[in-house]
Amino acid sequence: MNLFTDIHAVVLAALEQMQAEGALPEGLDFANVTVEPPRDPLHGDMATNAAMVLAKPAKAKPRDIAEKLVEKLIADDRITSAEVAGPGFINLRLAPGVWQGVVEAVLKGGTSFGRSSMGGGKKVNVEYVSANPTGPLHVGHTRGAVFGDALASLLDYAGYDVTREYYINDGGAQVDVLARSVYLRYLEAHGQEVAFEDGTYPGEYLIEVGQTLKDKVGEAYVDQPEDVWLAEVREFATAAMMDLIREDLRLLNVEMDVFYSEKSLYGTGRIEGAIQDLTDKGLIYRGTLEPPKGKLPEDWEPREQTLFKSTDYGDDVDRPIMKSDGAWTYFAPDIAYHYDKVQRGFDLLIDVFGADHGGYVKRMKAAVSALSGGRVPVDIKLCQLVKLFKNGEPFKMSKRAGTFIMLRDVVEQVGPDVTRFVMLTRKNDAPLDFDFDKVLEQSKENPVFYVQYAHARVSSVLRKAAEAGITVSDDVLISADQTKLDHEAELHLIKKIAEWPRLVEIAARTNEPHRIAFYLYELASDLHGLWNRGNDVPALRFIQDDDSATSQAKISLARATAVVIAAGLGILGVKPAEELR
Repeated sequence: MNLFTDIHAVVLAALEQMQAEGALPEGLDFANVTVEPPRDPLHGDMATNAAMVLAKPAKAKPRDIAEKLVEKLIADDRITSAEVAGPGFINLRLAPGVWQGVVEAVLKGGTSFGRSSMGGGKKVNVEYVSANPTGPLHVGHTRGAVFGDALASLLDYAGYDVTREYYINDGGAQVDVLARSVYLRYLEAHGQEVAFEDGTYPGEYLIEVGQTLKDKVGEAYVDQPEDVWLAEVREFATAAMMDLIREDLRLLNVEMDVFYSEKSLYGTGRIEGAIQDLTDKGLIYRGTLEPPKGKLPEDWEPREQTLFKSTDYGDDVDRPIMKSDGAWTYFAPDIAYHYDKVQRGFDLLIDVFGADHGGYVKRMKAAVSALSGGRVPVDIKLCQLVKLFKNGEPFKMSKRAGTFIMLRDVVEQVGPDVTRFVMLTRKNDAPLDFDFDKVLEQSKENPVFYVQYAHARVSSVLRKAAEAGITVSDDVLISADQTKLDHEAELHLIKKIAEWPRLVEIAARTNEPHRIAFYLYELASDLHGLWNRGNDVPALRFIQDDDSATSQAKISLARATAVVIAAGLGILGVKPAEELR
């Protein structure tokens, strides 16, 4: 049940009737006609822009169209009033019974209320985290992991066929650095003193890996040249780091469908195949790039390179795909990886990157557009940095990672539910301050607590009702007399609940799961507001003494609120609280 979709259909039917009567010309495009909540709730329950967007193509005045449309709309029993406002907007009010029916629909649908078929089963690949396998995940990866996972759940809820994917960057030089770092810990396990130089990783997390390597191979690699041990240690170290990363992801309750190895692209013809596809399309050539804008680097010199003609697809400059020594640039395997995604039949690709990948967006979009012939769009979401605070000061925790704060440090401090919710309280491209004091505070200023408290309050109502001998099973609450929910405060809460299916589709269409967190906070606020009004107005209390029927009606509203909160938290990957201590 989506009331906004239902009333939108009523508006479109009325417009088609106006066309049939000659009041509107044939051939109008209704795609931009909307029905949505008005900016000011005092103006009505819903508003439509139909007259405004159709006036120009219809060659008519907006108010003239609006006045004729109003006559059609008020003929529908669900609409009690339709008024023209301003230059031609139409404000609608719905009958109380329409809103009261939302409660029954929620209780019948459970946490599936609000699920959408908008996605139509289209295949979507959401790639996120994709950290270099050189150590445990840090706090920056945490935000990308939470955002990507919530986005994948949101798209699934909206009717898409979603694949969660992690791209293992195990084909570059950083994996050789990892192998050398593990080798130093291996020597250390044999009692040697070592120095971490030349960019090697000093993190304590490699001590155990070095010891495990010693247990596996004994002294076989001690004081041996790199060509003896590098390849095998690289393989061993990468596997160990991926085990560590998987463990970190499990702490956040993140489960990937696919782990895709960059290394699998090398020596298999996959990179060559992707580049050949672009070559066949006339998009690979030998050329010389213009010098970079701004201050010219001292070591810059013009040289002929193998280039991808990415400017044909909106990029600022063409991009090198091969180095002067014949080796591939880092961009080439990324092209091949996305080519593989296209060949796997995905209809939409979403990449979740860190803030430092901003310069990568245009070239990757260009590559995917070229490889798919424009068929497969790619949306690249950048997650800005996270700053940690405690007692009002920047907070630094574990030194075990060497130079960064680990994901597990954050989760161990506040738990996965708080971590996930807080990471979604800002849009992904906005910086996020993570204040350990604030996220554990029990106040309205803490959105995690405020939403969980609302769900826990409803659970408390259900327990108290049962103790009072009132039957509160969902079957009974569904059949409760919701016409008793006629107070403006109760209807206000129902109207917020009714927005849920619409909100899901908007969030999914824009790939913005933070909208779910924002909505849940607003819904919780409305529930708390109704609860508090019950302190002054006894008739608004959920449990009415000696009146089971009225109590069940009011409890059905509370229960419907909790159902929607649970559905939203489920998308965010957060467990709803039954009680708070």
